[in-house]
Amino acid sequence: MSADLPLAFLQPWALLLLPLSLLPLLPRRHDTLVYPHLGWLPRDRAGEALGWALRLLAVAALLAVVLALAQPVRPEAFVPRIGRGAEIVLLIDRSRSMDERMLPADWRTIDPLNLRYQAASRGERKGQAARDLLSRFVRERTDDRFSLMFFSTSPIRIVPFTQHSPVVQAGIAAGGIGRGLAETDVGRALAGAIAQFDQRAYTGSRIVLLVSDGGARLDAPTKRRLHEAALRNRVSVNWIYLRSVNSPRLDTPGEASEAVPEIALHRFFQTLPGTYRAYEAEDPESLARAVADVGRQQNFPREDVERVPRRDFGGAALAVAITCCALLLALRAVTMRAWR
Repeated sequence: MSADLPLAFLQPWALLLLPLSLLPLLPRRHDTLVYPHLGWLPRDRAGEALGWALRLLAVAALLAVVLALAQPVRPEAFVPRIGRGAEIVLLIDRSRSMDERMLPADWRTIDPLNLRYQAASRGERKGQAARDLLSRFVRERTDDRFSLMFFSTSPIRIVPFTQHSPVVQAGIAAGGIGRGLAETDVGRALAGAIAQFDQRAYTGSRIVLLVSDGGARLDAPTKRRLHEAALRNRVSVNWIYLRSVNSPRLDTPGEASEAVPEIALHRFFQTLPGTYRAYEAEDPESLARAVADVGRQQNFPREDVERVPRRDFGGAALAVAITCCALLLALRAVTMRAWR
């Protein structure tokens, strides 16, 4: 894609020196001397080839030096790209509860009286399991653009929207350093995640993928701001709810369940203008199924513009010049040794 971009020179005046690269091809003084008494000797084809090799290497060295002085670059450009995928904000809970363990894979066969102890000793940590699966999710979705945010008491923007998977992978891995804070502000974090789409051209499916094990009861002004932001940016919300041993289920019926933060948040998400999907993950297997389902759902046509950074070729030209000079010195050394 970047190969079609034009080449430019930061110092074009240096190109005026290009004729100097032809100097090694001009006749030299000893080439004009005639030795008629040597005409009976056979033609030295190896010597002629070596002479031309030395001249051509000198031409290449001078040409490369001039190009290096001209500083050739491929300018920065914006290239349209059409593919299938989405723009996804990974909004990952980094509170202290994410350091707790999930249920083990065989939790349904464990005595309920012993389940809490088994989970605390054998289960995989929620944060680590989520980071591992999200890392694989990002690696497999090469056509998506990802933005990464962590949150506890406030959202922390880690990576802006990018299609370079290694950057996002490094950000996800960094989320495992240290311990999280005790408090969680989901409303503030979600507002920050939706704001990532402000001032961005709409190119296709937009998703906020919330990964958290807790909920929140949002006040009326916060709900109104989130509703307006989701409508303005046409954002869908997917919530992967990491359910603990004694945590409630999101589909618990009844008005009394509104007092439970997780259920209250779930019901508010259902009122948002975009598509909303909730996934309850109790163990690593159900978490993997949830992440896989998100990948299947979000695979729509997307058109965007990719920024191709400037590329400098001056260093490559200088390396060619150095290589040619080294070969010249080596051939000269071989020639001098042969004459001796």
